Amino acid sequence: MSSIVTRFAPSPTGYLHIGNLRTALFNYLIARQQGGTFVLRLDDTDQDRSKQEYIDAIQFDLEWLGLTWDRIEQQSKRLDRYHDAAEKLRADGRFYECFETPTELDLKRKKQLNMGRPPVYDRAALALDDGARERLRAERAGYWRFLLNQTRIEWEDGILGPLSIDAASVSDPVLIRADGQVLYTLASVVDDTDMGITHVVRGSDHVTNTATQIQIIEALGGHVPSFAHHSLLTGPQGEALSKRLGVLSLRDLREQGVTPNALLSLMARLGSSQPVDLRLSLDEIAEGFDLSQFGAAPTKFDAEDLWPLTRGDLQARPYDAVASTIRALGVPDDLAPQFWDVARENIDKLDDLGAWWALCRDGATPVIADEDRDFIAQAMALLPPPPYGPTAWKDWTEAVKSATGRKGKGLFMPLRLALTGQARGPDMGALMPLLQRVPAREA
Repeated sequence: MSSIVTRFAPSPTGYLHIGNLRTALFNYLIARQQGGTFVLRLDDTDQDRSKQEYIDAIQFDLEWLGLTWDRIEQQSKRLDRYHDAAEKLRADGRFYECFETPTELDLKRKKQLNMGRPPVYDRAALALDDGARERLRAERAGYWRFLLNQTRIEWEDGILGPLSIDAASVSDPVLIRADGQVLYTLASVVDDTDMGITHVVRGSDHVTNTATQIQIIEALGGHVPSFAHHSLLTGPQGEALSKRLGVLSLRDLREQGVTPNALLSLMARLGSSQPVDLRLSLDEIAEGFDLSQFGAAPTKFDAEDLWPLTRGDLQARPYDAVASTIRALGVPDDLAPQFWDVARENIDKLDDLGAWWALCRDGATPVIADEDRDFIAQAMALLPPPPYGPTAWKDWTEAVKSATGRKGKGLFMPLRLALTGQARGPDMGALMPLLQRVPAREA
């Protein structure tokens, strides 16, 4: 096994969305490319918002996509470990208690901004003596900040290249809230250290977090992993995406009929210098995946781009892969493989098969132009009842051509519309043997 260990750490406070998928997929692929370990870590320290239904949904979504994990961890089961880490930071003088209320902090920020200064916490709590701390503890619960060394923090980012942040321009991060809840920054660092995480890929909105986390990791004696920050997704017009929009939920995309291969193929290349094309397995998707090919600019995501990929994925499936779906429609076993071959080129999603079988089973409502009524009546008189053989369409159209003198589009299109009610669809020679009933003939 490779020494590479990656993790995907969603918060089970909602359903996975397209942005989560990008992070999960990148971490999965770099682990799988090297035969490494992929950890699913549930960031569920917020017990008020974390729910089992979301934990179950996260696992279902990842399994549906084939992004299987090597092990699963839950932060809610590791709270003692986080408090041990906090005690070490206190003992080392890197953790200090603060008492400002949100309103007081907001007033400080506004004053700093009005003076043209960055809104950085002023470390006023460090100036408190023991008596002042005791008086404040009697009035309110304190919260805890990590004391940053005000030096320049530098690292080589796997996507963004060399990065440098002056720690003096960043507020000392709050690691434990006044209600005792351990916050993401501390829990994530402790987990990454304890679990041997070697590579962390996440959104570019975490760059500042990374700077502070590097110092916390070092303060705890851990090994700093390799970081890479991918660009954030926007809508097709560059607008901000909201995970509250249903179109971005993996659950909703699945229900709309998008396939896993379509999603993964798009998200593994979107925003990179490589073209987006359909790949039919995770092995194919992993082949050539390279973080260095991705750029820093916001990446436009358009859900409409998923449909050509979904169509291609469905059309590439052998009959055995869809046999259960077709059987559930009631298609007779002797017709089912032929039905798939005919319908596969004319569906956007698997659910579209139902409409095509309904047409074959029940017939369609004929579409007949006024000027074609006599022609169709004459043509239907020449059409025998079902069942139809493989040459039925050819035999019938030749008979109609001989009887009416029509040819080309003037012959074939009115007959297609009469039998299917649609101007487009499968090759009529292949479709006709599947027709169980022809209402136009009965009219």
